[in-house]
Amino acid sequence: MKQIALVTGSNRGIGLALCQQLQKKGFQVLAACRQSSNALEALNIEVIENVEVSDQKSLVKLANNLSGRQIDWLINNAGIADGIAMDELDEKSIASCKRMFEVNSLGPLLTTQALVNNMGKGSKVGIITSRMGSIADNDSGGSYGYRMSKAAVNAAGKSLAIDLKPLGIAVAILHPGWVKTDMTGYGGLIDASESALGLIARMQGLNLENTGDFWHMNGDQLPW
Repeated sequence: MKQIALVTGSNRGIGLALCQQLQKKGFQVLAACRQSSNALEALNIEVIENVEVSDQKSLVKLANNLSGRQIDWLINNAGIADGIAMDELDEKSIASCKRMFEVNSLGPLLTTQALVNNMGKGSKVGIITSRMGSIADNDSGGSYGYRMSKAAVNAAGKSLAIDLKPLGIAVAILHPGWVKTDMTGYGGLIDASESALGLIARMQGLNLENTGDFWHMNGDQLPW
């Protein structure tokens, strides 16, 4: 029987590449997103639209639609980015910071909570974060809202790892690398497929012994 993986934010970029690579590896893939794309539809996998990870009502609807179905891997990939410098903090940018917190920080937590009954012993949760959420690794400053939202989701991921361990569910906190996507203006160092393969490798190596660790997609453990 095929393992089932659900990927949020699946219509483009890293999420789309994860769906592509998971499908190649024999997973049954559930692609959750706000709106599908031609590239996603071309994969001929199950697409679940109108999923807003910051909206509990949307997630309850998703959970109801998936009632009774098993999820072996839940990959919380949906996220947004906006670089904000200290001298750019104003009413508009603060609203952007709050929105990043809703999507990047609360989104993975709420999605995992909503779907925990679909998971069981041996299931795995991946949280796609960023090394920009590392406090120890911050040597360039700036990007206040994004850094703060990713630091917050790292904290949430660590707590989830502790809370879900008794259920036999492991949690990985994963940096995808600097990836060439529209989020980075295609200025990254690696393409999305390479990132996806590294992220999948980290998920494959995830277990209850290393649950809650913070990993680069290349296998390096990152500082908090």
